[in-house]
Amino acid sequence: MSFQGRITRAGGTKVKRALGVQAALEWAFRVEKAQLELPLPQDVTEEGFGFGLEYVLLQRAALGCKVDGGQHKIGGYTHEDAEVIAATVAGIPDSLGGKRMAIRVAELARAGLTPDWMPGAVPRCVPAEIKRNRHGDRALSIVVGTERVLVKGKWRSVEVRACPVTFSPDAQQIVAARRAYCDWWHALGWVREGLLAGSMLREIDLTGMLPKEAPWNL
Repeated sequence: MSFQGRITRAGGTKVKRALGVQAALEWAFRVEKAQLELPLPQDVTEEGFGFGLEYVLLQRAALGCKVDGGQHKIGGYTHEDAEVIAATVAGIPDSLGGKRMAIRVAELARAGLTPDWMPGAVPRCVPAEIKRNRHGDRALSIVVGTERVLVKGKWRSVEVRACPVTFSPDAQQIVAARRAYCDWWHALGWVREGLLAGSMLREIDLTGMLPKEAPWNL
């Protein structure tokens, strides 16, 4: 979904724009370049003493910053509604993933993406290792034993080889990807409810639209 320009006014009257929560998040973080201001840990003062490495990394990831500085919106203005949305995301409770989920929600919105729930994925049995050369791909095999066989009247020892296999993707990977999607979905639901309860959005009419809860069941 693409967003062009800023929410506009017509004839001096504010025109509310109807958006679902995912679209509103993408507008706030992708178009308006809203930044996530995460709350300080309880043992951290505002002067900056006691910052742990994990907290610093979380802050940099949230802001999309490199070590030598951040990214700033041209003109320096972020729409008030976008700031409200970002502040709500920053308040995602620990029961729904807390700061890490807030960062995840913001990153996905900034990129205009939905979590990869591995659509159509099923475990498939494949060779554990593949050898590639100019003739193509060949599954690698290993020696698992020896047998004596009669060849042209003579007994010979021959290797018994087998091809180790694995499942890719395995069932655990698929389950983990879909669990992560569900966690994101519940976080979006919380953000939506928080924005509606706060009633602070001036130019966005937040609709009840949410992404599909379990798209793999359709």
